[in-house]
Amino acid sequence: MRRPLKQLTFAVLIGNRGFFPSYLVGDARKEAQEVFSELNINTIMLTEQQTNYGGIETYQDAKIAAEMLREHRDEIHGIVVLLPNFGDEKAVAEAIRLSGVNVPVLIQAQEDELNKMGLATRRDSFCGKISLCNNLRQYGIPFSLTTQHVCAIKSDIFKQDLVNFEAVCRVVNGIKGARIGAIGARPTSFNTVRYSEKLLERLGVSVETIDLSEIFAAVNSLKDDDIRIAEKLEQLKRNADTSRVPEDKLLMMAKLFTVISHWIIENDIDMTAIQCWTSLQNTLGINVCSIMSVMSGQLLPSACEVDVMGSLSMYALSLASLKPASIADWNNNFGDERDKCVMFHCGNYATDELKDPFMTTADIIGTTVGCENTCGAINGRMKSGPLTYFRLSSDDFEGKIKAYVGEGKFVDDELDTVGCRAVIQVKGLEELLAYICHNGFEHHVAMNHSSVANVIHEALSKYLGIECYRHK
Repeated sequence: MRRPLKQLTFAVLIGNRGFFPSYLVGDARKEAQEVFSELNINTIMLTEQQTNYGGIETYQDAKIAAEMLREHRDEIHGIVVLLPNFGDEKAVAEAIRLSGVNVPVLIQAQEDELNKMGLATRRDSFCGKISLCNNLRQYGIPFSLTTQHVCAIKSDIFKQDLVNFEAVCRVVNGIKGARIGAIGARPTSFNTVRYSEKLLERLGVSVETIDLSEIFAAVNSLKDDDIRIAEKLEQLKRNADTSRVPEDKLLMMAKLFTVISHWIIENDIDMTAIQCWTSLQNTLGINVCSIMSVMSGQLLPSACEVDVMGSLSMYALSLASLKPASIADWNNNFGDERDKCVMFHCGNYATDELKDPFMTTADIIGTTVGCENTCGAINGRMKSGPLTYFRLSSDDFEGKIKAYVGEGKFVDDELDTVGCRAVIQVKGLEELLAYICHNGFEHHVAMNHSSVANVIHEALSKYLGIECYRHK
């Protein structure tokens, strides 16, 4: 069980070329140390004793840098390349290739000043960046670019580029080696959430399964005075107002939460997808929604209806934004407003994102299993604000994992309904929905209050080899 990293470590490689002033490398090194420290990013750099000013210019420098990268392989989440002057177009690329370290790479180049274009002060990094990128492409090394072609290390725009690059690295590092817990079988009517474990394994993602019968047996074996139950009960009560729910139902939820949490820890699970109906209601007389809400709020996402790809979508969104993500249905039109729609689920949303959340029954499922057996659903309306929506899907017919991502906003338009709901506005929504339908995506989507569509698109399409449609 891995929580999203809040502090990352970047290897910082500084290019140099002897035709240009080498002292600029030393200046860049000092400025980088200040900026990365300000942003709470750990760095690994060559020292001024290892190479001239700590830069990389020759093949011998590249070998020294490659050895540094190999030595810290397990610590490095990304590589940032700084070009304070033109830089040798081969040396930095050689260093990365020789190291064998496979992490995201960000290329920065320092801007020239018009009053410093003489031989003693000119940089030509503008040109050197193009040459380095050409070599990286020849070597098959994927890389990211700064927002501006050239920018100062201490500039606000480069600092924001580093923040975005951190998010890209969290997504890439988080998905590689991720472990999904599939609890129970998918509802028989939901062919839509079928997925390929083999395609996930190729991505480096493992799925651990457990039958609900094992969960139920473990719940029944727990004694009411187990100290773990009291802890889980407190978490459920902190998550939302529980005054409408009987204590015996809350106790059963806490027992189920205890068993699920134990299994998650024992199996190093990063996210879960749970069979949320109707076996749970018929056997334990409760809904699992509130438990899923708590876990998602802890950045351990949990998706309904054994939607494994949905849980991975939530996980990536949480990694990118460091905020809870929820899973929802693209559920209803919003009158005649074609750029708006209603997002809905029975009651699983992370409550930090909701207005006045409270625990209640899931009345839709209650029509078939009895409302008294559906205690545990969260009722609440999404707060207004920025929206990122995201969906991963495994396509067995084409043998690939694919995705779509985009942004919009949660709006406060009046809506009289129950459960977890939101009204969202997305430009070109009709075109997006057509894309979803034509390409066989599921009716579920991950969403939260963030603006990280570009981050997710970059991480997936550039570093994880996933075809990702960016809706604009």
